[in-house]
Amino acid sequence: MDQVINPLALYGACALGAIGVLLALPRRDGKNPQILGAVVASLAGGIVLLAMGLKAGGLFGIGYSPSVYFYVFALMALGASLRVITHPQPVYAALYFVLSILATAGLFLILSAEFMAFALVIVYAGAILITYLFVIMLATQAPTEDLENALTEYDTAAREPVIATASGFVLLAVLSTLMFRGVGELPKAPAVNGQALLAEMPRKIEAALLAAGTLPGGAKVTFNSDGDAKVDFAARTVEIKLADGATKTVPLPKDLSVTNTEMVGFNLLRDHPGSIEIAGVILLMAMLGAVVLSRKQVQMDEDAKERHSKLLSAELAQGAETNP
Repeated sequence: MDQVINPLALYGACALGAIGVLLALPRRDGKNPQILGAVVASLAGGIVLLAMGLKAGGLFGIGYSPSVYFYVFALMALGASLRVITHPQPVYAALYFVLSILATAGLFLILSAEFMAFALVIVYAGAILITYLFVIMLATQAPTEDLENALTEYDTAAREPVIATASGFVLLAVLSTLMFRGVGELPKAPAVNGQALLAEMPRKIEAALLAAGTLPGGAKVTFNSDGDAKVDFAARTVEIKLADGATKTVPLPKDLSVTNTEMVGFNLLRDHPGSIEIAGVILLMAMLGAVVLSRKQVQMDEDAKERHSKLLSAELAQGAETNP
């Protein structure tokens, strides 16, 4: 852990951040110093970023510290996350959640994880968050004429601010400790064998050979018993099958390689297909929840209209009796 950040700086920043969030959370009496809490929480985030930058041997692009865009996106994500749990309007809190998702996507772009960045925006900001917005708007009770901007108490005040803040930041400190512990003893990640993955994509090899002018007309890349193309990556050659049934060995193009997105596709669909299925189930359950809540809200609105119409009819009938 000491290789990434000083433990005292991490735990001190967690304690300071907990105090800032506690001050920024909305209270029932309405007397909450949100500006002071935001300043304290920002100071805690700045301490963490500063400590990590100094531990890396530099700061703001000097030495081995992250680029300046890391600090910009990190501060934006932390500020938006703070407003998610402190804004009294649920719809605005969900919009701040979208902002934090976009800032996190910027961090993924810095790490050259373009697929993760766009998937995060499409899945969370484009699907789940929009579903949550619809659920919030459908579940919110319609305001009356005299209280158009009135909100329920659980939307405007934190129920257990001390317990929630303490448990959240203790969990953050524990997870950070477990994540950073033993970083120096971790084995080096094995290099991705992109050339081996090419053997599973014979059609791409065919297109590359055709573009290089080394694939005769009607020829196809042959397969072995495992369904892979017969490619010798050490010699950078591939065996093709000609139209007359004969085989021929041709050199691979020098620029032929597996892209980042293709590697992600192999990892997801070949190695982790269950995660794709789980994501689909989560989206399906979110859609079903929105439908159930919308039907309940529509039924409540219809019942309210029926009660108001009966009340109005009774008042009109009473008025007609008193003023014949």
